[in-house]
Amino acid sequence: MDVSKWILRPRAPYAADPRRSRGRAVPQSPSATRTEYQRDRDRVLHSTAFRRLKHKTQVFVYHEGDHFRTRLTHTLEVAQIARSIARALGLDEDLAETVALAHDLGHAPFGHAGERALDARMAPYGGFDHNAQSLRVLTRLERRYAEFDGLNLTFEALEGVVKHNGPLVGEELTPAIVEVASRSGVPLEGHASAEAQAAAIADDIAYDAHDVDDGLRAGLFRLDELGDDPMLADILAEVDARYPGLDDDRRGHELVRRVITRLVEDAISESARRIEALAPRDIEDVRSAPQALIAFSPQMAEAERGVKRLLTARMYRHAHVDRVMAEAAGVLSDLFDRYFADRDALPAEWAREAGRGGETSHARAVADFIAGMTDGYALTQHRRLFDATPDLR
Repeated sequence: MDVSKWILRPRAPYAADPRRSRGRAVPQSPSATRTEYQRDRDRVLHSTAFRRLKHKTQVFVYHEGDHFRTRLTHTLEVAQIARSIARALGLDEDLAETVALAHDLGHAPFGHAGERALDARMAPYGGFDHNAQSLRVLTRLERRYAEFDGLNLTFEALEGVVKHNGPLVGEELTPAIVEVASRSGVPLEGHASAEAQAAAIADDIAYDAHDVDDGLRAGLFRLDELGDDPMLADILAEVDARYPGLDDDRRGHELVRRVITRLVEDAISESARRIEALAPRDIEDVRSAPQALIAFSPQMAEAERGVKRLLTARMYRHAHVDRVMAEAAGVLSDLFDRYFADRDALPAEWAREAGRGGETSHARAVADFIAGMTDGYALTQHRRLFDATPDLR
């Protein structure tokens, strides 16, 4: 399909319209200078949780090197890709950007290893899920405004965050998500807006590209080992044909930028095909569609899964990464156990929060406190409370 006609389109009828938002939990007067979704974006950018992403692990702990992605730089890359896809398809760029910027606010320190550690400790109390935790941050834990807790984002922004991975069914319907979503008034069935779907697929694109880049930089694999994956091998052959004799650093960067381009162009083309087939009249048609509107083609979806399989084998399960993440998970497990057993070990404001209810409220307050930590702060607290703390290198 010719993608050119989809570039720089005016806002489509199926796009989220800030003038027709379902509104906010606490009604507020409109801004004289910004749309509702622009206000959402700005509130996320100015939040404490967003700043903390600077020192939260993506794959490598923040002190392992200045050039590796952090949760913050990953988020910014997702936002850029989400805006590009939204612009090409006539969607609201500001809502797509908002969901992209907010989607990882609930991540614990040390990436998915930290999430698994907290989920294990919280299993008797509803579990821990970073999507649900992002919604807790946005609706309760950020305390900046005089009139409400959280950021009081629009319904569409909250829906996009909680449905970041699509409609919530099966194992994804965790007790933590059910509890937070029901309190926030976000229905769990159906798709989120096309803008939220653009942010979700942008997350996959950013992961694939920057983890290849970071894995090469860390020496976890070499460029010639990427030839095991058909798409990466094809792109490397394309680079080598155009730039014979290019040094490996530049070959790697050319590979990464072409991975992004291929995935983005395919997502736009396949999404355009689905839009033409469905002919959605408004955002409700997007929500009730039988399948996601923003997606890769079947061939590219399989190619993208192949890249993830390669990264899982060569990077996420690499002996060095496994060892560091196991030690990091132990740090958070230690902290949870100490704070849960001894409320006085918590800072005063969190000790008060933990004491407001029963055992479940206590556990949730401990999880909220730990989830909000940066990697460095978690290590500092562990050194304060325990005789030995792993170096995580």
